[in-house]
Amino acid sequence: MASHTTNLWVLLGLGLAGILLVTRKLKKNIKEDFGAFVEKLQLLPPPQPAPPKAPHPLTSLTFAFSDVFDIEGYVTGFGHPQWATTRGAASRTATVVSTLVEGGATCVGKTVVDELAYSINGVNKYYGTPTNPAAHARVPGGSCSGAAVAVAANLVDFSLGIDTVGGVRVPASFCGIIGFRSSHGAVSHVGTMPVSKSLDTIGWFARDPNILRRVGHVLLQLPYGIQRSPRQIIIADDCFELPKIPVDRIVQVVTKSTEKLFGRQVLKHENLGQYLSSNVPSLKLFHKTNGEVKTSSIRVLANIMRFIQRHEFKYNHEEWINSEKPTLDPAISAQISDMLETSDTEIENCKSVRNEMRFAINSLLQDDRILVIPTTAYPPPKLGGKELLSEDYQNSAFSLLSIASLSGCCQVTVPLGYHDNCPISVSFLAKHGGDRFLLDTLQNMFKSLQEQVDVVATSKSSSNAISKEQSAEIAKEKGNQAYKEKQWQKAIGFYTEAIKLNGNNATYYSNRSAAYLELGSFLQAEADCTNAIKLDKKYVKAYLRRGTAREMLGYYKEAIEDFQYALVLEPTNKRASVSADRLRKVFM
Repeated sequence: MASHTTNLWVLLGLGLAGILLVTRKLKKNIKEDFGAFVEKLQLLPPPQPAPPKAPHPLTSLTFAFSDVFDIEGYVTGFGHPQWATTRGAASRTATVVSTLVEGGATCVGKTVVDELAYSINGVNKYYGTPTNPAAHARVPGGSCSGAAVAVAANLVDFSLGIDTVGGVRVPASFCGIIGFRSSHGAVSHVGTMPVSKSLDTIGWFARDPNILRRVGHVLLQLPYGIQRSPRQIIIADDCFELPKIPVDRIVQVVTKSTEKLFGRQVLKHENLGQYLSSNVPSLKLFHKTNGEVKTSSIRVLANIMRFIQRHEFKYNHEEWINSEKPTLDPAISAQISDMLETSDTEIENCKSVRNEMRFAINSLLQDDRILVIPTTAYPPPKLGGKELLSEDYQNSAFSLLSIASLSGCCQVTVPLGYHDNCPISVSFLAKHGGDRFLLDTLQNMFKSLQEQVDVVATSKSSSNAISKEQSAEIAKEKGNQAYKEKQWQKAIGFYTEAIKLNGNNATYYSNRSAAYLELGSFLQAEADCTNAIKLDKKYVKAYLRRGTAREMLGYYKEAIEDFQYALVLEPTNKRASVSADRLRKVFM
């Protein structure tokens, strides 16, 4: 009996030792590279220049690059072994990689991408799916999964990728790091595998916004200049209706951070779907149903983007696919083959939308404006989960991703902590060519955004506060619409509702005063403006409106003081200047 017991303990001990050994091995593998790399290599920067010349701007930084960039003497794999076996070694190094090395950074290896860099899931059955350091049981996102994982796992300081329909933005969001998609054509593509040339852009990942910005200055070849603050931060309300993530929390974090840094007057809310319907006329060619404009316009953009991606991908690689007949992931294969016949008219219509989109978004974001949208509609799906193939997941994701892809503007993914143990993020967009402005804005806001994440996470009453603030914003937007339609009394009712829900917002009082002015209720208008100024002493519109109300009430001296103070805050304001001069000439 004793010998049986001893044998049992021996077997049990061996079993536990085996489990412990496997666990240790798994942890060791994850700790080493999280499956991020296809191949390790080293490209060293040139020697530092002799003093008094400044050292290289990226000195001491390490980076990795996605397996879509050529390196002299190495085969570019493009996420598929058959591609690698049918291609020779590259004769030169991609411009973007050599620029970083010449800038002082050390390259340590190439990283995994999805098959042919086509998907946004981050899954690759040939090279293995990199482990998401932020959520091990979730996909890392693609196409540049390995590059994102290398940064998230602290294996490198930054990494390089390509973003066509989300290849940098999605993995940055899923792995909880910063991801930057540059303006289309802003960074050289020489030596880069094309996916869809009219959508492809160079992007990069980092944990630190300062490093992200340093890399951007080197790649974009930007001289250092004076940083500009955003004149307006536009929250696309309808885009925040798509996601399955805590959008209230995201909006609150952005709102609070903006108010703290730039003031409440910088914030604006926009229905992006309606704006695009009015400013992208070719979208009408694609509307098949009479659904709500705010949803259908952005959904249509997703379909157009994917159509262009498929069309241009097939143009670039159809010959290789037909000759080599590679075994592709079923989801990727289905997307690529979903274009057996394409008419010239369909292609031209898509190009028309793309061209109009670029003009419309640039117009919306001119004069240092930032657009705020969710990066993705869902948290990172589980590995092997059905969600990856669901139509709603795909459509919702591509709807949001299509805005920057089709307009060619720059976009940055900003991590905002965790929800249900999964990373969540928000995205800021700037107009095409506004890359430095966007990088500067992120650097200015990043610390404040992270502080607000902590505030929201620790606040017990945050959920109630969020719902009230959101309800107040909805009431304000209804008031704005009524005001545009010249329904003054109705507008006052909505603004009053907003004030009851949130009495600490200067905009609500100021907007209501404008409606009171239209009705000739000058005492009420003056009182509202005074309340607005108490809440925000730099609110120019409130001074202008109070000055108008006081002028109509016969308080000319006080009116002049209001107009003059508005000029102190905004010296180029013509309305304040003209009003102050007129009153001084007549009454002083």
